[in-house]
Amino acid sequence: MLTLYSSLTSPYGRKVRMVIDILGLTDEVRVRHANTLDADDPLRKANPLGKIPALELEGGATLFDSRVIVEFLEAMHGTGAIIPGDPERRFGELTLAALAEGINDALLLITYEGRFREPEQASQVWLDHQYGKVRRGLTEVCRRLDEYRDPGVAALTLACALGYADWRKQLDWRAEFPPLAAWMEAFARSQPAWERTAAPAE
Repeated sequence: MLTLYSSLTSPYGRKVRMVIDILGLTDEVRVRHANTLDADDPLRKANPLGKIPALELEGGATLFDSRVIVEFLEAMHGTGAIIPGDPERRFGELTLAALAEGINDALLLITYEGRFREPEQASQVWLDHQYGKVRRGLTEVCRRLDEYRDPGVAALTLACALGYADWRKQLDWRAEFPPLAAWMEAFARSQPAWERTAAPAE
């Protein structure tokens, strides 16, 4: 059995868990909660960077980060629906996914600025820089929204980024980018893995 080191609230981990669900591998992957701040957590043996998610294979080798894990799962179990095999379509899909992943990265850095710094230490310049990435990124996503098609990795990554923004509330993306709200509602209706990978209510 494979072991996925993650948390139920990580957008990166959720993307991997959605792929696992879509590919019908839920019974073949054990999800082990990982605490990235705990120096004794087994995660740090799986990934020396201490980042989630990490996938431990049956032979003991590990894969990280989420992009590599998705590539592995698609290569071993997929049909090209998540990451196309055709080079032109493949790199187009991966670029769209990278845009959504970059938005998610910036959202995470905004959260960390508030979590790991005292209020008087927070850098508004740094926050403005990250918010600029998010808003420019979402503007570009809206321009190409019809290319974010479920169950492609780009759509899965975008949905996880928006779900993370809903949870952490870095910005009111639904009000600022109305087309994304309609897209998200349609995605949630069409993709059963979205609901099945939701974090438990606090």
